[in-house]
Amino acid sequence: MDEKKLNHFQKILEDWKKKLNRKRDLKSISIQSISENFPDPIDRAVQEEEFNFELRNRDRERRLIEKIDHTLYKIQLKKFGYCISCKVEIDLRRLEANPIADLCIECKTVDEIKKKQIKNS
Repeated sequence: MDEKKLNHFQKILEDWKKKLNRKRDLKSISIQSISENFPDPIDRAVQEEEFNFELRNRDRERRLIEKIDHTLYKIQLKKFGYCISCKVEIDLRRLEANPIADLCIECKTVDEIKKKQIKNS
């Protein structure tokens, strides 16, 4: 992949990471300000469920940021855009749709079929 394309994807990933970090910071502030001790057990249960939902989302976003960081590292090493399974170059349309993709569409399809078969076993 040429330098221009690498810079393009690096900018996309850095912008995505900044957006996720800003979103995380805003959510932290809102969680801290909302935290109350409700005397009603139903209200308390609703609040706890909202916190659990928020924590699951934050964990998902944290893992996404880790994947973005890993992909940025691959860009620095000039190893971005190649399938980790078959070593062929990943189609640009796939990378535009999912810049953190590390499998080409064929390998990803096979991987999903395998996971589905294991799940159904």
